[in-house]
Amino acid sequence: MKPKIIHPAPRGAWAAIAQQDPHALIFQTPAWTDSLCATGRYQDASRMYETDDGQILILPLVRTTSMADPLGSLASMPDGWGLGGLLSNRPVQPEHVYQVLADLAEVPALRTTIRANPLGGPAWLAAQSAGYQRAARSTHILKLDGGFARIWSERFATATRTNLRKAEKSDLEVECVPGDGKIGLFYQLYERWLERRADERHIPRPMARWLGKRREPLYKFEHVARTLQETCQVWTAYLEDEPIASAILLRYRQHAFFWRGTSLKEQAGPVRANDLLQQRMIEAACQAGCRFYHMGESGGVASLVHYKARFGAEEVPYGLYYRERLPLTATKNWLNRLARRIRQAYPRSVALGSVLVG
Repeated sequence: MKPKIIHPAPRGAWAAIAQQDPHALIFQTPAWTDSLCATGRYQDASRMYETDDGQILILPLVRTTSMADPLGSLASMPDGWGLGGLLSNRPVQPEHVYQVLADLAEVPALRTTIRANPLGGPAWLAAQSAGYQRAARSTHILKLDGGFARIWSERFATATRTNLRKAEKSDLEVECVPGDGKIGLFYQLYERWLERRADERHIPRPMARWLGKRREPLYKFEHVARTLQETCQVWTAYLEDEPIASAILLRYRQHAFFWRGTSLKEQAGPVRANDLLQQRMIEAACQAGCRFYHMGESGGVASLVHYKARFGAEEVPYGLYYRERLPLTATKNWLNRLARRIRQAYPRSVALGSVLVG
């Protein structure tokens, strides 16, 4: 039988199911959707499903509000906003996924995208039988069982422990501030990182700043920090009172998420400031009773994969499922291939390639 559907999902029921689902992530909570909607770029399109046997499923979902996108796009969650997928008071079965996606196929949208929770099990394989395409993705997750002492001795690589001892002997100082108190400082370091990347890739700095701020606007981080308050922390490393590295840590029940990080390479690299921030955040997650420390996707970048593996994080595959009324993904992939060819043929024309894929 077709499940009963309520949309948007009632906030009380949504919050209650998130508390019951052991794999619920902060990105799947009502508060996170509030952060997205506060930016003015999205509206709540969440859906609640009640099966005939009493199982409740919640799909966190938002719709774009751009006038340039008349039909809108549905996402759980949009690019840069974490993972989505179903929450439930019982294990999600393939037939539930099929029913939900069949329902979404009837909702007017140019594109519907779901980034399934990597810890949600194999039920999402049913998505392809519902007419959705699957793009393979992976994230890195560090299991925190056994406590920090065990993680240090058994999971941190020898090189990581050596780097951390070096960092501890330096003049680095680490500060943790919840809420939005240090978001501005984080963003200043991000802007300086953009300038360094521009110089490395031969992109004019004004263009690099514009592209970077377009992808990651300041108000995005401000809304998240103000909405989440204590569960959003900004960790900053200082050297001789100068901030040289910063990271944002999100927490929800059993899960801690290293959401964003930035640093001044010339100053942070020699003293291993980024490694020290990771250690402190992992230790804090252990103390808070978290079972998983999420380090996010690496986009196939070998150096990022290696960095996360040094802390004991394991690569966990998952699927990005999408359905389109127009060939948006195929067009974007074509532009990406074109940009790569331009970079290879004309190394100093990276700016053009960035505009094509930006």
